Amino acid sequence: MLFAGFVHSSVYYGYFHLESSAIGFDSVELALRSLRLATFPVLITLALAIVLPRLPELLPALGVPAHLIRRIRRAGRVVARAYLAFVAAGVVLMLLWRYIQLFAWAAPLLVACGLLLGQTSAAAPVATRPRRPWDRALPVVGAALFLMWVVALAAGQLGRQDAERDAERVVERVAVLVHSTEQLSITGPPGLIIEDLGEGLHYRYRYSGLRLLVERDHRYYLLPLGWNHDTDPTYVIDDDETIRIELRPGTQPRR
Repeated sequence: MLFAGFVHSSVYYGYFHLESSAIGFDSVELALRSLRLATFPVLITLALAIVLPRLPELLPALGVPAHLIRRIRRAGRVVARAYLAFVAAGVVLMLLWRYIQLFAWAAPLLVACGLLLGQTSAAAPVATRPRRPWDRALPVVGAALFLMWVVALAAGQLGRQDAERDAERVVERVAVLVHSTEQLSITGPPGLIIEDLGEGLHYRYRYSGLRLLVERDHRYYLLPLGWNHDTDPTYVIDDDETIRIELRPGTQPRR
C-alpha cells in the first residue's frame, strides 16, 4: 500500500511540477492514497483470483453435475499447462511497449500469471521428480517482482488520469485569497488577479483567482485559474506574519 500510494502521489503531484517527497506525506496518508486503486475491476479480479483455485470444491456444493465438474477440471489443467504461453504473450507485449501504453500493465501481469500457473500441481505432469525449494523460489520471486511492476504501472496511470481530471476542473477546487504586506513576484494566466488596495492597509496586496492544490505545514500549493500543464507554474506560498490566507468555496458545477 505504501508503494502504490507513493507512486500515485509522485505521478499526481509531478504533473503539477511538484515532488511529493518535498510536500511531506506520512506513511498513513500514502497508504490511504493507495486505496484509490481499489476500483471495481480490480476488486472483481481479486475476487476471481481467490475463488477460481477453490472452484472444484465449490461446484459440488452448488449442485453442479459431476460431468461438468470434470470438464472444468480438464479446462483448468489445460490453462495451467499453457503457462509458458502466458509468459511468451507478456514478453511479446513488452517488445511492443511503445504501442500499448494504455494497457502496459497487461504485459507484466501476463508474465506473473504464467510464472504462478507454472507452480501449480495442474501444470506439472503426473509423474515428475519432486521440485526443490529453489526451483519454486525463483519463479515465485519473479512473479512478485512483476506484480510490483503491475502495481507501479497501474498507480502511475491512475495518478496521471487523476491529475489531468483535476487540472480540467481546477475552478471547482477551494478558492484561495492571498493578502500580503509586500508585493509578491508571481505572474500567471489571466485568471490570476493582482490588486493594490492602497498604502493605508497592512495587507496592501491581494491575489485572487487561485485554487488550492494541497496545504502542508502552513505552506500552500496554489494553481491559478486557467492553469496549463505545459506553460504555467504552481505557486508555493508560506503562511507567515506577512501573509494572510483566506479559503473560500470553489465554483460548483450546475446540477
